[in-house]
Amino acid sequence: MVDQDRTEIIMSESSPPGFLTAGEVSRWTILAARVKANKNLVVGGVLVLIFVFMAIFAPYLTRYDPNKRDFSARFAQPSMHHLMGTDHFGRDTFSRILFGTRISFEVGIVSVLIGMIIGVIIGAVAAYWGGFIDSLLMRMMDGLLAFPQLLLAIALVAFMTTNLGTVSIAIGVVFIPRFARVMRSAVLVEMKREYVEAAKAIGQSGFKILFRHIGPSTISPVVVLATLVFAFAVLTEAGLSFLGLGLPPPNPSWGRMLDEARHYLSASGWTSFFPGVAISLAVLGFNLLGDGFRDFLDPKMSGAVDMGKRESLGD
Repeated sequence: MVDQDRTEIIMSESSPPGFLTAGEVSRWTILAARVKANKNLVVGGVLVLIFVFMAIFAPYLTRYDPNKRDFSARFAQPSMHHLMGTDHFGRDTFSRILFGTRISFEVGIVSVLIGMIIGVIIGAVAAYWGGFIDSLLMRMMDGLLAFPQLLLAIALVAFMTTNLGTVSIAIGVVFIPRFARVMRSAVLVEMKREYVEAAKAIGQSGFKILFRHIGPSTISPVVVLATLVFAFAVLTEAGLSFLGLGLPPPNPSWGRMLDEARHYLSASGWTSFFPGVAISLAVLGFNLLGDGFRDFLDPKMSGAVDMGKRESLGD
């Protein structure tokens, strides 16, 4: 073991720029093994990447306008011309699924950012200063948590003009308490660390300690929660659109596609099948990705995989 360490040190000192040392190669090998062993992370990542690809390259993956009506092709069955058939207006279902991915991701990204930024600040401030501030902020968060997610989103959308921005804001507000509670718990744990006491001892301000020292140590649970919340945001947006409270027509929202298709289930079942599959796979992908990140960032899980890899390498 000592000889190997000396060899790695010599290689790191003598290796030309741009080349990986033996230690770096070993670390990357172990990291790749951990990712490969994490099935949830791999499967969830693949599903999410597929939807990201669909959202980015939607205009290049279909030759049909998602909102163009062609009454001569109403209820066309899936074929080489229309991979997923057409709806009651003759619109191509595949193109509407592709562009619907963009809407779902735009709503998901904006709502997650709103919930995460505001929730993280509230949770961090409540945990660090405690006392009356902690009680006041957490009781406000508990009040928001008392409402079911979809009902709270419906109530917020009802008071605003329905568009992409207002739907994203409404969904983002729903998830603020979840980020706040997770951040508060993480900050309370970190405040017991010695480095926080050391920072206080040398006279650093509370904001500097909170956002420069404690903040980076609490990223892991926030990232995991963000991936899970993204899945709920996609599902909530679909639910609002299904109820007629999401984006107005003719926007190709997955939820609105389901709402329109339910009137024609006997004539064209595929018009409801494909949007439903898209919603299910997107939610499944982000849930698996969140579970995978949780296991990947868990020190206990990481240590177990690392130990097994080191044993297999003969360390």
